[in-house]
Amino acid sequence: MQISSYLPDLSWVSDLNGRRVSADAYAGFINAAIVLPQGVAFATIAGLPPEYGLYTAMITAIVAAIFGSSMIMISGPATAISAILFATLKDMAVPESARYIELALMMTILVGLFQMAAGLGRLGGLVSFVSHSVMTAFTAAAALLIAVSQLAGAFGVQVERGGNVVERLVQLFEHITETNSLALLIAGVTLGAAIILQKVSPRLPGFLIALLAGSFLAWMLDAANSGVSMVGALPPLALRFTPPTGVLQDIGALAQGAAAIALVGLLEAISIGRAFAVRRKEQFDANQEMIGQGLSNVVGGFFQCYAGSGSFTRSGLNAAVGATSPLSAIFASLFLGLILVFIAPLVTYIPTPAMAGLILFVAWKLIDVKEISHIIISKSPETVILVLTLAAGLLVELEFAIYVGVIASLCVFIYDSAHPELPITAPVTMPSGDRKFRDVQAHDIDQCPQLVTFRLDGPLYFGSVEHVEHKIKKMRRENPKQIHMILYLKGVGKIDLAGADLLIDTIRDIKSKGGSFRIVALFPPLISSLRKLHVIDALGEDHLFSSKGEAVSDATKDLNRKICKICLKDVFRECDEIRDEITE
Repeated sequence: MQISSYLPDLSWVSDLNGRRVSADAYAGFINAAIVLPQGVAFATIAGLPPEYGLYTAMITAIVAAIFGSSMIMISGPATAISAILFATLKDMAVPESARYIELALMMTILVGLFQMAAGLGRLGGLVSFVSHSVMTAFTAAAALLIAVSQLAGAFGVQVERGGNVVERLVQLFEHITETNSLALLIAGVTLGAAIILQKVSPRLPGFLIALLAGSFLAWMLDAANSGVSMVGALPPLALRFTPPTGVLQDIGALAQGAAAIALVGLLEAISIGRAFAVRRKEQFDANQEMIGQGLSNVVGGFFQCYAGSGSFTRSGLNAAVGATSPLSAIFASLFLGLILVFIAPLVTYIPTPAMAGLILFVAWKLIDVKEISHIIISKSPETVILVLTLAAGLLVELEFAIYVGVIASLCVFIYDSAHPELPITAPVTMPSGDRKFRDVQAHDIDQCPQLVTFRLDGPLYFGSVEHVEHKIKKMRRENPKQIHMILYLKGVGKIDLAGADLLIDTIRDIKSKGGSFRIVALFPPLISSLRKLHVIDALGEDHLFSSKGEAVSDATKDLNRKICKICLKDVFRECDEIRDEITE
């Protein structure tokens, strides 16, 4: 494996132009404003000083953007990871203490190492088991969780942090009588302005204008003195290199929690990255994203950052305001640094309800209502996957929704592979004169009373043997006079011992009743498996064919001419030859 295969694809750099850079700069500025209250809140959840959330939003975002794979995903502090970090460390040290901070930084480095190992081990293929329905439901659940988490700020009430969507709504309802009408007005104006500007003129900096509108309204109404909370003063920027060397002896105790955070972080980042890549029709390399996420946490652990991952809120905002490349994440970090250095005092005047109103709009934009409706209307197994994933995200925890979705996807995959289709086919003459075999049930085609051709559309292995055997027995019961059989192994790459035993038993049973069995197989590895597992020994080398036409031509030689003489169906071309033969 070449080293270049582990390096990020930076082809997006050559695609940059003035328009794209301008769009990324604007997206970065809006993101920097949004992440201010987020970073403080998430750090608090993690049991760390507020500035650590802001440092994570800066350093992690830059490294993950450069070394990751997503065009618009922005990494940083995340709710689930913050909660897991706190749950892991709260019994090892006092939150916000020097030892607690060092433990958090060391755990962050371990998280990054685990994630990089997964990426270098090319484990990103496992993300293929996360179906499109899982991604759609996970995105919707995350959006709803984000929206519900902002309702307290919009209503101007203080509620306990954390919990799933239902728990957060219950907590809000318990404090609904404490609603600050002024806060609700500010949130409503900000949200309304964002919606109107988006519809009237998407090219305008709607998010920034909406945030300024809410802030101006708060200033006009003296909201700060009327119980409306503000983002508040921020600590001065003091980012420095601080390796957590004082807790090296605790690495063993931290490893288990670090592995859990690494897994949750990768699932979130890959899910977010893949969801936006699908929506934007862009390429996404899960292995490279693993490396990028891991490296961002390793580097961050040395620079006062705690474990981070992809952010749905910031990534959704990035997409909504027109970001075009990872440069937007870099701009976001730079602008956040500038805000902390130069205009931190002005942040004090941004009302929390205005920020909440803006994030509510972002959350709504994340929900793909059309796609959800399409999946539900289809009434396919994907509908079950979507419902289970969405329910887990809303009623349990967001990170648990991914596990439920993956397990549901695997169950559907296993069920489908264990229930392959086995249609009976017959030839149809096309306008071009070619003979094509079609499903007799779907096209209402006559069958030969003696010879049946059928196709296996799927794998033949221990999991599907029972289903295939049931189908073959049913086929023979319904048409007992069809003692000559041709099986086309179309969707079969290889077979296992159980599949081979089924074929051998069927072949021997057909022969014992005076019939014949032929197999059509094209794939060399499949033919090799048939030989290795002694299927060909039972079948006979002369009964293995590479085309259905050749197999039919050979099988018609075994047909009972007395039955052919009175048959009027003319299913095969060879029927005319047989009729001529009988006449002579």
